[in-house]
Amino acid sequence: MVKHIILWNLKDEFNNDEIKKGIKEGIESLMGKIPGLLEISVQTEKLDSSTADVMLYSVFESEEALKAYAVHPAHVEVANTKVRPFTASRACLDFIV
Repeated sequence: MVKHIILWNLKDEFNNDEIKKGIKEGIESLMGKIPGLLEISVQTEKLDSSTADVMLYSVFESEEALKAYAVHPAHVEVANTKVRPFTASRACLDFIV
């Protein structure tokens, strides 16, 4: 299995509950649409000690499944309409478990 974790910081003008809700709903809607995607969730609630605004946690059956997810049309659509326009920075960590 491969875990794929992303942390985003939103652009100041888009750091609000409506944008976060759109990111969460868009990304979580991918479950069941992409082969090899076993689990996906987005966290938008955070403690004051946090240094990121939104977190994606996902699990894939293999590294190949993660690579396929990255270019899957459903994922690209969500990324291009619900995430990328609103984010200022992105950090990613992928690892095998």
